[in-house]
Amino acid sequence: MSSSPTIIVVTNRKGGSGKTTTAVNVAAEFAATGQRTLLIDLDTQGHCALGLGVKTSASQLTAHHLFTAAGATLPLTAAIVRTAWELLDLVPADPEFQHDNAPNDDHILARALTDSTITSSYARIVIDSPPSLDRLLRNALTAAQWALIPFVPHPLSGEGVRQLARLFFRIAMTTNAELRLLGLLPVQLDSRIIQHRRVQEQVVGQFGLARLLGGIRTDIKLAEAFAAGRPIRYYAPRSRGNEDYQTAFANVLARLAIAN
Repeated sequence: MSSSPTIIVVTNRKGGSGKTTTAVNVAAEFAATGQRTLLIDLDTQGHCALGLGVKTSASQLTAHHLFTAAGATLPLTAAIVRTAWELLDLVPADPEFQHDNAPNDDHILARALTDSTITSSYARIVIDSPPSLDRLLRNALTAAQWALIPFVPHPLSGEGVRQLARLFFRIAMTTNAELRLLGLLPVQLDSRIIQHRRVQEQVVGQFGLARLLGGIRTDIKLAEAFAAGRPIRYYAPRSRGNEDYQTAFANVLARLAIAN
């Protein structure tokens, strides 16, 4: 590949925001359109592997090895595993990693992603960030060019978006001037619920309607797909969950095309 990959971090300060489901399905969509894609799991829950049906062993190198002493000698490429989905690779997480052990360096992941093997092999890189406000989240934001923020239209999730926004702008002003907001994606959405409408209106008021990438309605098929280790496009292509992610992905592609 002649150009560097597009790097997108999927992030929210609050857990249970649909972050990992979105990261897995967006990465799968990129791969399905013929773009070789790398999904990096920085969330120690390690659910990206589950969502893609990837089984890891105790000896498997992970994204979190970068933040240990071994990371100085073992490149990120050593942790890449193939998935069952063509053109989609994964760097899994380490559920045992202690966030407090991360070095005081916001650029560890960004440096790792300059590896020529990675830049020449992948068109898209998707990072599933941890929800914790710590060095790993700062590394994810520092490495990315774009941030995609899924959120549940609930007051607590709305507050998580606001907390993340403050860190986002701080990173953009200091360690990563290339960082831009790709958009916000409400998930588990039910427009019949007044609270959902109000929170979504508040987010639109803060970021603008143009920043909304659509909405993912509540659909049990999304949870079933994750448990089955299959992206929703393959598990239930006729479901409303897949329909909504297809719409959101089309908006992602449009936003990226405008930027280029």
